[in-house]
Amino acid sequence: MSRKAAVVALTALAPISWGSTYFVTTEFLPPDRPLFTGLMRALPAGLLLLALTRKLPRGAWWWKSAVLGGLNIGAFFPLLFLAAYRLPGGVAAVVGSVGPLFVVGLAALFLGDRPTVRSLLTAIAAAFGVSLVVLKAGAALDLVGVAAGLLSALSMSAGTVFTKRWGRPEGVGALALTGWQLTAGGLIILPIAFLVEGAPPALDSTSLLGYAYLAFGNTAISYFLWFRGIERLSASSVTLLGPLSPIAAAVIGWVALGQALGPVQLAGMGVAFGATLFGQLNPRTRASRKTQSFSSAERNGQELSMDLEVSSVRR
Repeated sequence: MSRKAAVVALTALAPISWGSTYFVTTEFLPPDRPLFTGLMRALPAGLLLLALTRKLPRGAWWWKSAVLGGLNIGAFFPLLFLAAYRLPGGVAAVVGSVGPLFVVGLAALFLGDRPTVRSLLTAIAAAFGVSLVVLKAGAALDLVGVAAGLLSALSMSAGTVFTKRWGRPEGVGALALTGWQLTAGGLIILPIAFLVEGAPPALDSTSLLGYAYLAFGNTAISYFLWFRGIERLSASSVTLLGPLSPIAAAVIGWVALGQALGPVQLAGMGVAFGATLFGQLNPRTRASRKTQSFSSAERNGQELSMDLEVSSVRR
């Protein structure tokens, strides 16, 4: 396995893990507490990583961490849950699947990555595949829910692009940067959760187990792998791993909840998964090889020409 393939595989574990969020939330957690759930996902995980790394931001990284934490966590979680509560699950997933298109535009604006027909068509194919997997006939639309879903996708997309643009400070690992963002995002959600939802609900052992999984496996480890992948892969490659989340959710629903998967859903999985794989291919590889071959031939031709000139002078 090549180094890039290994990075892609590890990064893909993040959206696959996020695909289990719906199952854990509905089966293990108290109902109707989306903000509290977002808070419990972010803040304990962030504080744990801060304790493990023992590194705090310095200089400009105080506000950069706040911005990234707000985009990737603090704004994303509440908007995502608002969309999930206002829209049927399938519609929310389809609205969120436009994230790769947002990344293509934002990457062109802030990273200088020119959008290509290939990247646009791949992003559209991924969204279409997700819609086949999760969208059901007669699904109702809610303007507030759709707006929240689009803003959540835009927030996460902007967080991905700015994480790529700013990188991380010298001497600071991805684990510490993840801790900064989760802590900042959790602190943003904290007052909103208490103002909107009031005091925390009573928690039993099942709820505690569910929150522990969301905080540490589903968030701390997954976001570390996600941010690490953003550093090593292009922004579009990373965001095109996103469709793995609804695919994983559909598979978990089929295995654990007995939800049926028909031919249309299976076809959608194939389209979405194919777009995800296609998005990881480097279109420049072949071109760079041609360029290298041409340059090599050009150098050889120049050397041959110089040899002939030297030979003619000697004669």
